[in-house]
Amino acid sequence: MSLTRTLIDVRPLRTSPVFRRLLIGRTVSVLGSFMTSVTVMYQVWDMTHSTVWTGAVGLASAVPTVVVGLFAGSWVDRGDRRRIFLFNTVGQAVSSLLLAVQGFTGHVPVLGVLALIAAQSGFSAVGGPASGVFIPRLLPKDQVAAGLALNTMSFTTMMLVGPALGGLLIGWVGIGAGYLVDALTFLVAFYGAFGLPALPPEGEPSRGGLHGILDGLRFLAGHRVVRGALLIDLAATVLAMPVSLFPLINSERFGGDPRTLGLFLSAVSVGGITASVFSGTVTRLGRPGPVMLLGASIWGAALAAFGLMTNPWAGLGCLALAGAADACSVVSRSTIIQTHTPDALLGRVSAAEQIVGQAGPNLGNLRGGLVAGWTSGATSLFTGGLLCVLAVAGVGASTPELRAGAGVTPPVEP
Repeated sequence: MSLTRTLIDVRPLRTSPVFRRLLIGRTVSVLGSFMTSVTVMYQVWDMTHSTVWTGAVGLASAVPTVVVGLFAGSWVDRGDRRRIFLFNTVGQAVSSLLLAVQGFTGHVPVLGVLALIAAQSGFSAVGGPASGVFIPRLLPKDQVAAGLALNTMSFTTMMLVGPALGGLLIGWVGIGAGYLVDALTFLVAFYGAFGLPALPPEGEPSRGGLHGILDGLRFLAGHRVVRGALLIDLAATVLAMPVSLFPLINSERFGGDPRTLGLFLSAVSVGGITASVFSGTVTRLGRPGPVMLLGASIWGAALAAFGLMTNPWAGLGCLALAGAADACSVVSRSTIIQTHTPDALLGRVSAAEQIVGQAGPNLGNLRGGLVAGWTSGATSLFTGGLLCVLAVAGVGASTPELRAGAGVTPPVEP
């Protein structure tokens, strides 16, 4: 097999100028978002010196994503997705600008900061499902997986770079600058979004309100492949999410060295970036179902192995392997969802995927912390990883369509 086919498939960048602009805008915007994530955590800690309040930052972000997301998909499936995305991008930019103002002035109480984070998350909860329909509408079916892989590599790279840049900027200029840079990144997001064509739903528009939501839920419950993909995501995040356990594992196994702790998340990101760079074989294979099942299984097994490691380098290797497996699983899952969902329902299904992606890790971190409190960090990681592998095996056994490939096929109307 040639090296060209092994490296990430860049055909979408060559064949679609609209996708290329959109990816540039998204990459810069995600960089700003990660800078804001570290900035708000630092500010809230600086204002309160309370882990309760820093924990509330995650709550302020998660609650609007779930609540607004329930209705966002139905709205997205009734209107022009481009216009909805632009409106919500404006809302996110204004929220970031207000965060910057309060960061420079320092006169807003902590509840006000959390309210602005909640507002920004609410706009994102609508913008996310709107942008979820872009790739399958802009690219040929055989390039959807490649487009998603490019998105994943962009996101993972910014996850590695953004917090570090945010920390440096806070140290050099102050809290307000971290938020201001995020607000300015939305100018590049506008650059990408304005090049989009009008994207009304194809097929019958969604019914309004609760009826539209129920239609989307019926599709999810009845479509075995899409349902299986979301269940795999829940298994990987709820049962095996390791982040909340990193400080405890570092203390139990590696002497509490902060330098080791800092490398844990970096190792996951490096693994994800590496897998994305060499994702050409996976995205061209056209069998996202087996790739997703294998990737989620390796994610669980690698984290279970990490829980047993006493050598820090071996532990970092396990985390890098977990990150690589997760990147392959994420691309495959999104490919399945976006190529098996009718366009008229894609906003609602993308909203469900976004809710699962937001709630799953939070529940997983909570599960990991509770089990670790009863046992130990190593036990929590090992049992969680093992349960993840068993859950993935169960979904695979009960969904033969995933084992058979779940390749790119025309979506079945509900």
